[in-house]
Amino acid sequence: MPPRRASPPGHRPREPDLLGHEAAPPGARAEAVARWLHLTRVVLPALAAPHRWPIRNDHCFMRVCLDLAIGAPWHEQVRRPAIRHLDDAQLARAIALAERIAADPASLAVRNCESLAMRGRHRGR
Repeated sequence: MPPRRASPPGHRPREPDLLGHEAAPPGARAEAVARWLHLTRVVLPALAAPHRWPIRNDHCFMRVCLDLAIGAPWHEQVRRPAIRHLDDAQLARAIALAERIAADPASLAVRNCESLAMRGRHRGR
């Protein structure tokens, strides 16, 4: 096993989150939260009307991305408010989904149906 490198002066090791994952540095977390909010409050709602999406509100985009990132209705796995209680990996997956939807607007309808199906609310439209 290679010897462990010394940490730079003033460096504090990051504390693991509750699941044992190493937490992102505070600045990285703030940047990820800002990116998430920009995507779900600005980018995706701006695409809704031109693409005639079935959803238009920020909380709906958050629902779709969080449900799919977590693999279940998000509120069954994460305390409210989600933005405070998501771990870094969950947040990163949700951001990646939001970015994929923005890059491929045609995918939103299917992803919305997947989220609704997880919640037992899909009507097969």
